[in-house]
Amino acid sequence: MKRIVFIALVAVLVAGVRMTTCAQVLEAPPRDGAFDRTVITQVQPIPYPYLREADITWTKRIWRVIDMREKMNQPFYFPEAPQNQWKSFIQIILDAMKEGTIQAYSAETDLFLVPVTYKETMDQLEKKKKVSLPRPDNPDQTFDTVISTPFYSTDVKQLRIKEDWYFDKQRSVLEVRILGICPMVESFAEDGTSRGPKPLFWIYFPDCRNLFARNEQYNLRNGVAGRLTYDDVFMKRIFSSYVYKEENVYDRKISDYATGVDALLESEKAKNKILEFESGLWEY
Repeated sequence: MKRIVFIALVAVLVAGVRMTTCAQVLEAPPRDGAFDRTVITQVQPIPYPYLREADITWTKRIWRVIDMREKMNQPFYFPEAPQNQWKSFIQIILDAMKEGTIQAYSAETDLFLVPVTYKETMDQLEKKKKVSLPRPDNPDQTFDTVISTPFYSTDVKQLRIKEDWYFDKQRSVLEVRILGICPMVESFAEDGTSRGPKPLFWIYFPDCRNLFARNEQYNLRNGVAGRLTYDDVFMKRIFSSYVYKEENVYDRKISDYATGVDALLESEKAKNKILEFESGLWEY
């Protein structure tokens, strides 16, 4: 009798091990690629060099716009739907906000003063429109209802960049540090006319570098072997942009005093000021 009980227990244990093994095999998805990609999870951003206030002899604050519809900036926009570890830039930010990894701030000012949550942002971006629809049982009568349109990450097509240029006499270098990034969507009036871009929220760039260093942008040359992270993209300035504001005594944007071609020329003028300052440092 004891022998029969022992054999039954052994059979149960063997069956349990087999079921566990099968469950483990089923839970592990096939490898999507020729090799396991583990380096990206270990990447750390290169720390900023130490700066002394006494060594900074010149500064200029610049605000830029990265339009993701430009060919050079399209890797920021795609893919429209996440694919494994590959996500669009705005999707990476939204997922991090939802997880609580990064902190977003109100778009009313770019001073990073008022924190906002993921839920507050999504509720604000949800579009609600009051319409009158015919009743299903009596089409001659109508009833009022509210139609809600959710926010999609593909609605973001532009990014605002706030950055400081400075000259460090200790190292004799002209460098730039990005301070904040602000996604923007196109806003429309009730009649469908465009009101221009609308800022959503600001994120503080130095606090997000760890996140950007662990997420890759599509590399047009080397594919996944290039390992081009978003931190590399911003630090190496691998994007196209135009200046929409530079610090001035009136605190006004270029669009406040110039339009059309004149605004483009003013934007290029702001860029050239920085280049001319740098080139003028080494002229004898």
